[in-house]
Amino acid sequence: MMHDEVVSRLRHILTEGEIAPGARIPERDLCVSLGISRTPLREALKVLAAEGLVVLLPNRGSRAAKLTQNDVKELFEVCEALEATAGELACPRISDEQLRVIAELQTEMVAHYRTRDLLAYYRCNRQIHEAIVKAADNAVLASFYESVAGRIRRARFITPMSAEHWALAVQEHEAILNALQRRDGSGLAHILRTHLRRKRQEVVLAGFAERTDDGELPAQADRLSDRTSARG
Repeated sequence: MMHDEVVSRLRHILTEGEIAPGARIPERDLCVSLGISRTPLREALKVLAAEGLVVLLPNRGSRAAKLTQNDVKELFEVCEALEATAGELACPRISDEQLRVIAELQTEMVAHYRTRDLLAYYRCNRQIHEAIVKAADNAVLASFYESVAGRIRRARFITPMSAEHWALAVQEHEAILNALQRRDGSGLAHILRTHLRRKRQEVVLAGFAERTDDGELPAQADRLSDRTSARG
């Protein structure tokens, strides 16, 4: 197995949650399942450590990285900027076929929303966001996006949602498709920024990230928690 393939396979295992955040990396088991020796495995782990997916422990192996609330804040800020830029670039560049595929994914996603199939809903959701990035037709942006989005993928696309937030997310996706079809780059960028900010709030409130080093919740999350408690 080539080095890049080993890195790709390990990245998938980590971002899809097959190894829980904070858990030790089972090097021996991975060597067996991937059919490789310890040396290429450890070289791949160094690459993923540089991406923030793995924490190397001197003379003690490695573990899957955990996200702090500050990590989530910073990663979503960058992801928000990347997706907004992708939206602006995609609008004049997207093909009719790419638009058709996204529209079909939107229809499928809404069907999963109506049957309350959250995992299937999130699968279509993720494919829509990735299709917009692809339609931007910018290899540099796509590379940065994969690196950043990979670190928050599991939290972003598995987070439970209240009925209110879910309905709002569906409305936002309808607006995303509408802006794409109208080739409204600035409008789409604004919608995507708002959409990502709301998702960041959901991830923090759902407890997918550890508290920041000082043990305090970010002020925005505090206010959201207060409002949630007030609603009962």
